[in-house]
Amino acid sequence: MQILVLLSLSLQFVLFVLAGIRRREDAPVRRFLLWLAYLLADSTAVYALGHLSFTATVQEHQLITFWAPFLLLHLGGPDNITAYALQDNLLWLRHLQILVVQVLGAAYVLKKNIPGDNLLRIASFLMFAAGVVKYTERTWALKCGTLESIGVSVKTQPPAIHNHFHPQDEVLEEEFHVRRAHSLFHICKRAIVDSSVIEKDAVEGHEEYTTKMMDRVELWALMEIELSLMYDIMYTKAAVAHTLPGYLVRAVSPLTAAASLVLFQFAGKKGYDRADVAITYVLLGGAVFMETTSLLNALGSSWTFAFLSTTTWRWLRYAALCSGRWDRLRRAVVWLQQLAMGEGGSSSWYRRRRWSYNIGQYNMLHFCTRPAGTPFTSPLLGRLAKRFGPNEWWNRNHFSGSTKLPVFIRRSISIYMKRLYTKGKFNTGLLRKKWGEAPLEHHGLYTEGGILKDSLGVEFQEGIIIWHLGTEVFLAKSGRAKAVNAAERVEAIRVLSDYMMFLLVDRPYMLPGQPQKRLYQRICEKLVIMRAANSKYHLHRPTIKNMFRLHDGPDSRKYRVAERDELANNLYDEYKNQEFSHIAPRLTHVARLAKELLEQETDGMIDMLDLVLEVWMDIIIYAGNKCSRNSHAQKLNSGGEMTTILWLMAEHLYQASL
Repeated sequence: MQILVLLSLSLQFVLFVLAGIRRREDAPVRRFLLWLAYLLADSTAVYALGHLSFTATVQEHQLITFWAPFLLLHLGGPDNITAYALQDNLLWLRHLQILVVQVLGAAYVLKKNIPGDNLLRIASFLMFAAGVVKYTERTWALKCGTLESIGVSVKTQPPAIHNHFHPQDEVLEEEFHVRRAHSLFHICKRAIVDSSVIEKDAVEGHEEYTTKMMDRVELWALMEIELSLMYDIMYTKAAVAHTLPGYLVRAVSPLTAAASLVLFQFAGKKGYDRADVAITYVLLGGAVFMETTSLLNALGSSWTFAFLSTTTWRWLRYAALCSGRWDRLRRAVVWLQQLAMGEGGSSSWYRRRRWSYNIGQYNMLHFCTRPAGTPFTSPLLGRLAKRFGPNEWWNRNHFSGSTKLPVFIRRSISIYMKRLYTKGKFNTGLLRKKWGEAPLEHHGLYTEGGILKDSLGVEFQEGIIIWHLGTEVFLAKSGRAKAVNAAERVEAIRVLSDYMMFLLVDRPYMLPGQPQKRLYQRICEKLVIMRAANSKYHLHRPTIKNMFRLHDGPDSRKYRVAERDELANNLYDEYKNQEFSHIAPRLTHVARLAKELLEQETDGMIDMLDLVLEVWMDIIIYAGNKCSRNSHAQKLNSGGEMTTILWLMAEHLYQASL
């Protein structure tokens, strides 16, 4: 029991410290530790309570019955994590059943072996009440995190409408974005439950208000913070903590834990084991620390600002917001959290809510020109994966990479989306037209029976494969793509193309349409055969250090770029003059696409680099809009996805254009 309760408390601290990593990044090692702590925390506390229920304590260890309420408190968990995955929220009824069983078990333990000292008896009742309330609160938070409950809250909770201050410096600018995100958060909630259309009488002057709130604000920052707020609702206790009952619980809990500590200090300890007494002090101290931290975090949270903005108690709103008292409290809490996390500045603390801007990269030609290797030079883990089964998993992860999203791409996508959603003229074609159709139509290239129209494919993922390879061939042979002034656009095209292939290979659940796994595999097989038939590809032999290589992403080794271009040229030469090949029909589409792009470039009427970039932007926006809302919600717990940000941006631009 001594080991179990200390382990339970330690796991609570691990959860408290590591829970925030899922908001910005997909860190495998720390996520594994968090997942392990999440599973062990509940099972350890449940096992310990069960052990207490069926084990008679001997005289010198009677104090351990006082630990039962602490185990209930631990089952309540810290405020910054309730669910590890979105599916955990759907199991809230199971947690409710476990809650009833564990509360009855703890009550039975106290009734059977309650300490005789009156002070200790009162402390036991106080901690038992706190544990029941906190565990009930967690169960309710799980229920509130379901999409169904969020849909209900859209109709019952008013938007956090308020007047904003104008930013004076970087810190105030970040706070400015956070407050505007809260004021427009109802759009995000409606969108995630597929109810983005707002009734005319829902909010008076809603269209004008939305337009005003989005004026002179960086859309990317606004969307990132709103998705972070959605993460709070789905995976933390924010939905229940930032209500009037939630604030009362957080105000009373530290006092309850502190009172229990004082009562235990003055209670008689004669006859108790010294180790048990020390552990009890540790449990009480941990409870005081966790509950006090919970109170400070709640009061200084931006969610409190949203609560105060919508409260019907005008005196409270005036006393907290208009007087600036809450602003001073928030700055103090931010400073304390920044000090505890060892961060260099307030802006870095704010940016924890922002997206990391890391996007995955995967290139088919890079994968198909991988070194053949020998039993002594091929990656050791790759050989093990091939032997024991997870070969596809290894190929996906080993040949994938990541890159920071360039500012040029963010700016280009923002301009392109605003062109699709203009004031008073909402372009409904964004959702009704085919992926990539809008830019081709805009340049007069989307003609019936045309090569570019056919190149988009019948299925969405088929179109990604064709355009990915076609883009590689076009860039390898284009003279304009090699110009110095085209480097920024070429990089943007490659980044977006490799990103969509990464989603297709590694995260197909984030894409609409039927999966094309078999098509992808067959094309890879044909490209590998084509590559093997050319001796030029064997100039670079793998070295012994390749045995220990864990990642070989598209940008990991520069000499592979030349090999990719050579394979692209071979593909073009073999299929460019074929009308149709039953053996490799998609490769025929690839070569014809590249040929058409090169011919249009020669004509000089259209800048084909701009066209290809627009097609990829349109494909990505289409992917975000057509991806299931459930997939968007699930991805929030592992750093988020760029397509999710674009989907939410489209929803806001739509509301502003009504």
